[in-house]
Amino acid sequence: MTGRTNAPQSSPPRSPAPRTPPPRSLPLHGRSAELAALATVLNLSGPDAPVLVLAGDPGLGRTALIAWAARSFTAGPVLRVRASRAESSLPLSGVHALRCAADGLPGGPAVGVPDAGTAPEWLLRSLSDAAAGSPLLVCVDDAHLWDAPSRAALGFAARRLPAAGPVRLLLTVTGRHRTDPDFAALPVLTLAPLPSSAMDALLDDTACGPVAPAVRAELLDEARGNPALLRALVAGLAPAELSGERRLPWPAADAEALRSAAGAHLVGYSAAADELLLLVAAAHEHDPEGVGADADLVRGAAARLGRARAALASDRLPDVLVLTDGRFRFTGPLLRRAVHACAAPDRRRAAHRALASVLEGEGHGLVALLHRAWSVAGHAPALADQLCAAAADPCVAASRAQRSVAYARAAELTADGRERAEHLTAAAGQALLAGRARVARRLVDRARDGALPAVVRGRSAWVRGTLALRDGPAADAGEALLLARSLLAADDPAHALLAGLAAAEAAWATGDSVACLRALNVADRTPVATAAATTVGHVGTVADRPTARGAEPDSLPRDYLHGMRAMLERDFGRAIPRLRRVVEHAWEEDGPERLLWSGAAALLLGDVPAACRIGARTLAAARSRGPEASVPRALELLAYAELRTGQHARARAHAEEGLRTAHRYGQGNVAAHHHAVLALAASIADESTLVAHHAGAALDTARRHGLMQAVTLADWASGRADLGRGRPFEAVARLGPLVRPGPDGGHFAVRMLAMPCYVEAAVLAGQREDARAVVEEFALWARFGADAQAPAQLARCRALVADADRADALYEDALRLHAQAGGDFEQARTRLLHGKWLRRRRRLREAGGCLRAALVAFERCGARIWADQARAELRANGAAPAAARAGVLEGLTPQQLRIARCVAEGATNREVALRLAVSTRTVDYHLRKVFALLGVRSRVELSRMIERPGGDGPHPV
Repeated sequence: MTGRTNAPQSSPPRSPAPRTPPPRSLPLHGRSAELAALATVLNLSGPDAPVLVLAGDPGLGRTALIAWAARSFTAGPVLRVRASRAESSLPLSGVHALRCAADGLPGGPAVGVPDAGTAPEWLLRSLSDAAAGSPLLVCVDDAHLWDAPSRAALGFAARRLPAAGPVRLLLTVTGRHRTDPDFAALPVLTLAPLPSSAMDALLDDTACGPVAPAVRAELLDEARGNPALLRALVAGLAPAELSGERRLPWPAADAEALRSAAGAHLVGYSAAADELLLLVAAAHEHDPEGVGADADLVRGAAARLGRARAALASDRLPDVLVLTDGRFRFTGPLLRRAVHACAAPDRRRAAHRALASVLEGEGHGLVALLHRAWSVAGHAPALADQLCAAAADPCVAASRAQRSVAYARAAELTADGRERAEHLTAAAGQALLAGRARVARRLVDRARDGALPAVVRGRSAWVRGTLALRDGPAADAGEALLLARSLLAADDPAHALLAGLAAAEAAWATGDSVACLRALNVADRTPVATAAATTVGHVGTVADRPTARGAEPDSLPRDYLHGMRAMLERDFGRAIPRLRRVVEHAWEEDGPERLLWSGAAALLLGDVPAACRIGARTLAAARSRGPEASVPRALELLAYAELRTGQHARARAHAEEGLRTAHRYGQGNVAAHHHAVLALAASIADESTLVAHHAGAALDTARRHGLMQAVTLADWASGRADLGRGRPFEAVARLGPLVRPGPDGGHFAVRMLAMPCYVEAAVLAGQREDARAVVEEFALWARFGADAQAPAQLARCRALVADADRADALYEDALRLHAQAGGDFEQARTRLLHGKWLRRRRRLREAGGCLRAALVAFERCGARIWADQARAELRANGAAPAAARAGVLEGLTPQQLRIARCVAEGATNREVALRLAVSTRTVDYHLRKVFALLGVRSRVELSRMIERPGGDGPHPV
């Protein structure tokens, strides 16, 4: 929903903000493409069209852009005409306004107002006469508001302006009118809402003083990419509200702010059109994010409002409305919000009353009650009770967002402070499940009252803790959830248990195994309840599964709790049976949150294929039955499981979708995990920029919120990318801290996964003894059986640190184990290392077979950076044709070429020797040959030649 759950007339009056307003002319953030297009039109010497139409919804900056163009045009005079809706009733009003403006120019046309038949030619001739051979810029704002003859004349003139002529013409229209016949043949640039980064910069420019992070998020969410609305919101706030010292008013986008942003687009309509616009806007209120207002509903309500019925009977709808697929839609969301908020309270209540009458007759329970509730003023306890009963009834057809709005409206109709707080808390819980995190946060903030009973305070703490768990410091989330558990234990044991499990999840995210175990112990002290969830009438629940009275205790959450606790206590004999029961539950469940427990249990047991299947089932359940807030986490489970099985392309696709939905639902911490998965998926390809972007984005959130699991995954991705590019020293530096035990190391459940990469990097960097110590710890992990790839990876790691007489057999063991576990990527890495080992012992035929198999597998799984390594080894093995070494480097031997590339990347002779497993004397010898053959005298010159297009470019070794 929109976050505005009360009628605007119930908002407290605001006092004027005692501060200086921001300057009128602000930088145009996020409009670089639009400014470049305008500059092209203003360029008199260019061959481009001399006209441009800027299209966009109100508030997106059409007027600001042509004002920038007017200021930037220094070649001659500027003629600016702004249409108004009132002019549309005057004959040829647009042409007349333009003529009057042109009369004020030196040499302007001394011509009377033409008749309709000569208007097009007259306007073109008038513009040429006004320019009189000198440059002239004509700017027409809101050209769609001109009457039909004026629009036709303007379009005619615009199409016939010569590209080399002195006149430049800029028009603005609303987005809907960009395809009107008068403008359709003209170049059009459509403005989109500003991206978040540009809105963030605009907020800094607009605000006179600091803006608290929570206030910033609130304002950007309300503005929705509309710069005019953002400026209006800031103008209505005092410095104490911007800095977070005082609570923001409710709603943030009130009638005054919306009227300021929508401006003239709300005026000039007939009384009948006004009535119809308000009726359509009111019909959107119960589903503002939907596809529009049902046309039959609007017509039925209009029959009860005479003027709206007259507007529907006319041949032409108001220009801000469209009717498609049986639904009325506004051309932009800002207009819809403004029409509803700016209407007089009695008119707005009448519109909702008419809609309620139609819906009640058709049996639409909760939606009809909502419109009835919006049609009354003041307190109405009986109606509030009806709303809450309908919102709590799982048999009533309604979305969670609608249930949230119903609870919130019930709170406004309630006089009792305790009941109001209960309703607001319930509204926050439903908003949380609906994926409306910021709405939930605003609602729960309004529910604060120290005199509330423990169960209500516990539900409020549960909402706050869950919000922080998804987008906030994980440690804070854990404490809030533990508080919720203690407050709910007596009266709501089902939610108390869930709060304790969520507190353990928060501790897991921080990498604090002691805190995780403590939270599980606390959760285990919760009294046994006969349901894992309560009905939707309470705070809402992560399980959302009502159970009949007298039912057997739900074993799933207890099995999960005891299995997790035994796992952390390393009591595997007790942990494994419990967790297996949790996995088996997945084939009987359809609740996404309960399926997430099963998926986590499968990952802990090392049954990654089962985790993939459960992840897919969880995603399907979240999409079909909700809650919507579960979708990003279902995608996280699925993407991570696919990554563990080596399905990097699938993991990438699901993580990209998960990232989008996490941002949509305000789940910043979940987004950080998706960024980490994307960094890991990109680390096997030659995409260093993408790895750096996703790893940096993950670390930015993870470090601020204490998400050690995401930190470890992101750093592992960066280290694996370094290793793939043949940079073992950089890889060791990144991976070393991750595999270190204790609180200063990586996440306790993830560090083991990074150990094979560290061992390989350490051996290549000449740190064999450090690698041996890690191998012994990794052996304990491999024996546990939680990772199907671990036994093969252990054999590979032992081969890397083994003496020459044992390494070959260990590589063979590793390949045999890989064949049992499956997975192209890990098996190809082992073949690559084995091939390198064989080649250095001059077993070239065997090496070639290993290297070719590795190359095929790397190409099959999209691991381009590792495929480059395999190709380089094949060239050194003598298998590459001469054409592959074309260019200025074709005279070098394979070994000389490898050494040259290493040096070009900045490696010292010692580092090259370690990387290629040769002596420094061998490197010195070959490097002197390279310098002589290529005619270079320094390492810098060599680097430039290697990177030159004809020099074949740098490649991993």
